[in-house]
Amino acid sequence: MQKISSLFSHPLYGVAATRRIEQQMASALAPHTLMQRAGLSVARLALALAPHAQCIWIACGPGNNGGDGFEAALHLHQWGKPVFVTWTGLHCEKAEMPQDAQASRQRALAAGVALVSKPPPSFDLCIDALLGIGAMLDPARAGSALMLDWLHTMQRSSALRLSVDVPSGLNADTGFSNFSNFSNFSKTTKYIASHAYESCANKLFTLNLLTLKPGLFTASGRDCAGEVWLDDLGFSAASLDEPAFQAEPCAWLLGADHVHQDARAQAAHASHKGSFGDVAVIGGESTASTHMTGAALLAASAALHAGAGRVFVALLGNAPALSADPGQPELMFRSPDALDMASQVIVCGCGGGQSVRSVLAKVLSTARRLVLDADALNALVSDTQLQTQLQARHGRGYSTVLTPHPLEAARLIGCSAAEVQANRLAAVRRLAERFQCVVVLKGSGTLIAAPGQPTWVNATGNALLATAGTGDVLAGLIGALMACGQSGLDAATNAVFAHGQRADTWAASQPGTALTASRLARWPAA
Repeated sequence: MQKISSLFSHPLYGVAATRRIEQQMASALAPHTLMQRAGLSVARLALALAPHAQCIWIACGPGNNGGDGFEAALHLHQWGKPVFVTWTGLHCEKAEMPQDAQASRQRALAAGVALVSKPPPSFDLCIDALLGIGAMLDPARAGSALMLDWLHTMQRSSALRLSVDVPSGLNADTGFSNFSNFSNFSKTTKYIASHAYESCANKLFTLNLLTLKPGLFTASGRDCAGEVWLDDLGFSAASLDEPAFQAEPCAWLLGADHVHQDARAQAAHASHKGSFGDVAVIGGESTASTHMTGAALLAASAALHAGAGRVFVALLGNAPALSADPGQPELMFRSPDALDMASQVIVCGCGGGQSVRSVLAKVLSTARRLVLDADALNALVSDTQLQTQLQARHGRGYSTVLTPHPLEAARLIGCSAAEVQANRLAAVRRLAERFQCVVVLKGSGTLIAAPGQPTWVNATGNALLATAGTGDVLAGLIGALMACGQSGLDAATNAVFAHGQRADTWAASQPGTALTASRLARWPAA
């Protein structure tokens, strides 16, 4: 059993692949072995999390997840812990469980585990063993309202909560939580559903069984899962070499072991500024009523502090051009026409407004290495000619990275932001294939995809990044790493990880202090 952190990368398996692995392992083991291993693992982690618990409540559902819960209850009871189990089957006329789960239920009850009709009035630890992988709460499904009521009881308690494999109501493949989509339920029940995981991340734990699932690390997953642990139950990557196991990971969790953040770490002593390339930021539109200069300066500052040899800024719009930034005199200002786009890494769109449309065609046709962000992405949406230019860049051997947030991604795909968030992995892959470039889909569990390459789910970052300008900083970081010689995919993965890691470090070292985008850009001298 291991705690999952941002130190190491891990393969992520979807529900279909996990079920294949489960079936293959079950066929090679004695009956009930996998469930017994799972239940023992849940019990061990529960005891480690709450060694002095005086009352443990386990909520068991109708399937194998409930069987894992009964198996855990058996061990905790045998270890002398007061355990109370609620089971949805007590409230259904035709309660049936799979064979393994039924065997675990009978073993637990025979050993004296207390089966009760409602949760105990107080408890130190609650275990969510209601649904597991592949199952979503369905208003028409028997017991759903009861499950929601039990989840609400867990949420309003100060007790620690341990979810077995996957938090109930969370899609293990996508990270989509359907708690708010219960139109057939009463207003009270819908409120319970939408607040089931509210404000309790510091007491949430999830034990993934057999495999790590992607949904726990993106969209609503991180908020629902809390601290994630894994017990592979005897399955390991080495098993993939065996002919019986033919399951491919659907994505990878991005850890520190896969990234290279310091662009200058391996540089020769005789290096000069040209050794680390040029970044040119095009954006920062000013008009009579709006001024977005700050967005371009944030991207430029990030590129400068990330190690680019030289950083140029080309501001758009009608305001008088800056000749220097007194706070960062290293930045050099040019008009867009004066840039050498063929040799520079171009970061285009940060605060670009409507003016970015006037330069985007030239940027797409000329820049060999390009990061497109914000308004540059919006300009693509309504211009099919620009989209054709973007798609043609791959065939010319040019490198392109797109950095949309969910709404920008939705506009590019032609759907709603809610649809993007409902399946972020599918959305980022669709964008990467359509435009034949690297795509960074920002958000909780930022995703990085490229045609024909594994998709990465970032393991770093927190809500401190939810502030104006942090996306501009990320674009500048990617541009700097590309200027230093990294491929678009490597630059994107390295920059995304570093971007989130800075927020994690800030949260630990400066609790209660806002992490502004300018501080993020000037890291580590913030």
